[in-house]
Amino acid sequence: MSTALPPHLIVFAREPELGRVKTRLAAGIGAEAALAVYRELLALSAAAVTAAQVPATIWLAEAPAGADPTQPRPEWPGFPWREQPAAGTLGERMSQAFREALAAGAGRVVIMGTDCPGLSADLLRRAFDQLLHHDVVVGPADDGGYYLLGMNALHPDLFANKAWSTASVLPDTLADAARLGLRVAHLPTLHDVDSAQDLATWRGHSGPGGGH
Repeated sequence: MSTALPPHLIVFAREPELGRVKTRLAAGIGAEAALAVYRELLALSAAAVTAAQVPATIWLAEAPAGADPTQPRPEWPGFPWREQPAAGTLGERMSQAFREALAAGAGRVVIMGTDCPGLSADLLRRAFDQLLHHDVVVGPADDGGYYLLGMNALHPDLFANKAWSTASVLPDTLADAARLGLRVAHLPTLHDVDSAQDLATWRGHSGPGGGH
């Protein structure tokens, strides 16, 4: 991986707290089961981030009560963390994270969430490699969103005027990129786990309404 454009990975995550994670999933399987699934997704995400061997910062949706900001969180051993801005849309929070990473000297910045069990270290490395030849890299999710987005300069339009958590996010983002004349690389489409049906699909069997 080239060092001419230093990479930095941003991970948007939540603390694994009962009743505060995976609320859509919890509506289908209960809060305790949803928390267990989220812990599983966190472990998979952390393993991929560790194996990718790129500098990373964990941005938590809420700071844990009494947590020492100088100490890594148990779910993210070895990685610094900070709190996401309390206000603003998801797009505004992501835009700020990109802005800070680029201002700190990163030349290729990728953001990921923790909902995609198929996101591997290899895909993370591929995302950074694509940014050597493209302006933007996107990892499409099969629900119409994306599990990963990367760029080598901040393009605020990609985060503005989006109906977050809907199927329009990815097409609207790609439309903005095309309007701006950006070169976009696409990673494979993966499956996010947000609902009971998503969980059933991931586990490999059909839930209510049938599987994929």
